[in-house]
Amino acid sequence: MPASTAKTGRKLPAWLRFAQRKTGPLTMFFKEFLKHPVMVGAIVPSSDALIARMLSRVDWANTKIFVEYGPGVGTFSRPILKKLPHDAQLVVIDTNPDFIDYLREDIPDPRFIPVLGSAADVRRIVKEVTGADHVDYVASGLPFSTLPTGIAPKIAAETHALLRTGGAFLVYQYSPKCRSYMAPHFDRIDHDMEWWNVPPAQLYWAWKD
Repeated sequence: MPASTAKTGRKLPAWLRFAQRKTGPLTMFFKEFLKHPVMVGAIVPSSDALIARMLSRVDWANTKIFVEYGPGVGTFSRPILKKLPHDAQLVVIDTNPDFIDYLREDIPDPRFIPVLGSAADVRRIVKEVTGADHVDYVASGLPFSTLPTGIAPKIAAETHALLRTGGAFLVYQYSPKCRSYMAPHFDRIDHDMEWWNVPPAQLYWAWKD
């Protein structure tokens, strides 16, 4: 796999190694929020309640490839890996090299594939790292409303094209605007709210029927 998308080849900075060793993912997440508040999108990671509800509609027994956009410090990645079959794969994509380096160091699971890149290139990335043309589920906490112009519509279109029939795009957001990006591609979008989160989050399951 190309180094440009799969590996950064960088040594973790000293402050990042200290945060990982001494205070774990919460401090790492907060430091990255202070550095890139628009990219990270929230001041604290998602709650256990949000994660459980978001993943409750996944058919784990029939999941072979799961993709996550914006994994951050692995708040969703770890629960996904706990439920993922032993022969499945989890591909996570983030534009932040510090997060990707952190995850590569912190989650030594052979099913786990952290990739430095853009979710707008998801079909190419998945093909490069897994050889597959389709995946079962995609989860995203990316702040769609603050992404650069044109990126959110492209991510929605690429995600729909990548999903197998019956698969779903799982999206948790703090603004309902993301639905307008998904609606042109997904005919069925289920919606719910998770109040036990900071801040309360909009939850969407966009199904490829």
